[in-house]
Amino acid sequence: HASRISEGAHSFLAMIQNNGDPALREKYAAEVDVAERAADKVTADVQRLLHRTFITPIDGEQIRGLINAMDDVIDLLQDTTEVLSLYNVQRIGDDVLRLCEISVRCCERVQHVTSLLATLKRPEVAEAALKTCVEIDRLESDADRVMRAARSRLFRDESDTRELIKLKAIYEHLETISDRCQD
Repeated sequence: HASRISEGAHSFLAMIQNNGDPALREKYAAEVDVAERAADKVTADVQRLLHRTFITPIDGEQIRGLINAMDDVIDLLQDTTEVLSLYNVQRIGDDVLRLCEISVRCCERVQHVTSLLATLKRPEVAEAALKTCVEIDRLESDADRVMRAARSRLFRDESDTRELIKLKAIYEHLETISDRCQD
């Protein structure tokens, strides 16, 4: 599932970077959708396995919470992709790109930390997992700072109210991705 999140995040970043090219924008938006559907299949498989497995490597509720939180991340990536299209956002500024880059890094770190779960009992692996979680926390704080600065610039500089509303929604979606990675 975490691999699908990372794939979706990278496709989302490519979509943002190629926003001016409608064909590429659509191509990468479709890739985000493919990653989200693949992640939904993993989520369903995990839920099905939890119903059939009596003894799990960690508590079943923790597994459910983890898979659902990770599913929230890919769902937000897909939602943001759709919002960009529905709102017909034409201008992608540096703030959107920066928030997107932070989201990608958060998703990569989630992928890394989940890859450690199988060997988490080893002290050095547990330490590496905790360091990665601290890094995700730092990235989420970075996203908060970038969003506050972006929102400030937006309200100060944007004279078109419709553009202001669109971009504010995009900023909030992107910042929420890092929040869900932190969760």
